[in-house]
Amino acid sequence: MRVSYYPGCSLEGSARDYDESLRAVFDVLGIELREVEDWNCCGASSAHITDDFLSAALPMRNLEIAEKENNDLLIPCMACFNRLKSAEKAAIGEIKTDVKTSYKGKIKIKHILDFLSEDSNLASIGRFVKKPLTGIKVVSYYGCLYARPPKITDVTDYEDPRSMDKLINILGAESKPWSFKTDCCGGNLALTRIDIVRRLSNNLFDMAVEAGADCIAVACPLCHANLDTRQKEISDEYGKGYYLPVFYITELIGLSMGHSDVEKWLRRHLVDPMGLLRSVGLM
Repeated sequence: MRVSYYPGCSLEGSARDYDESLRAVFDVLGIELREVEDWNCCGASSAHITDDFLSAALPMRNLEIAEKENNDLLIPCMACFNRLKSAEKAAIGEIKTDVKTSYKGKIKIKHILDFLSEDSNLASIGRFVKKPLTGIKVVSYYGCLYARPPKITDVTDYEDPRSMDKLINILGAESKPWSFKTDCCGGNLALTRIDIVRRLSNNLFDMAVEAGADCIAVACPLCHANLDTRQKEISDEYGKGYYLPVFYITELIGLSMGHSDVEKWLRRHLVDPMGLLRSVGLM
């Protein structure tokens, strides 16, 4: 199988562990990723709040290039997914825009969660599980941009998405139910309103602990950055002792596959997950 891949800016920088684990997992599954040629930044998180034209033109260019490959287009970043879906809606006339485009809407734009949780891919992942993640209790955190607004994202279960939960369960871990899976972590306010990020992320940590989780799974580099890099300062500010490792879902899949690069990915995390993994015999 061959699919087109738009990594986005974060996966070439602060979220290299996400990109590397994603590519490794797809290699094991035998799925060929064809990175979109000469792709550009989609404009998240700044273009859509500063310039309406750029907010459509930047992601639209990527869609035009990807459409020439005529493959499904996979996107790992929630913010990029939201912006490219918005561009798609503009191209087909559902959103007003002044951008002229050759994009015809002939390809499917998918977040990797939707792609990997398709029945055939779930079955394939299950066949490659060598080290079931037994003993790990995980809350799936989708963040706010994956599902909303549903008229843009086309996500039907936007109140209670289940794609990541399905993946976690097939890996052998326990997916804990909780009601904060689509709440906001503060997003790109990490650059301007750290106080809001701390308050919102603190709520997520509280609810994850209440749900009985010992770690959090994400599929967004911005969510990972807020929850992983600020966990200690949030603990200090609110007088809590949070220590919840934050995994990219692709890292958990790679871990269950027994991939040799897992430790390299996890060493980049500020909240060290190795203690948790050793405690359940996975390291």
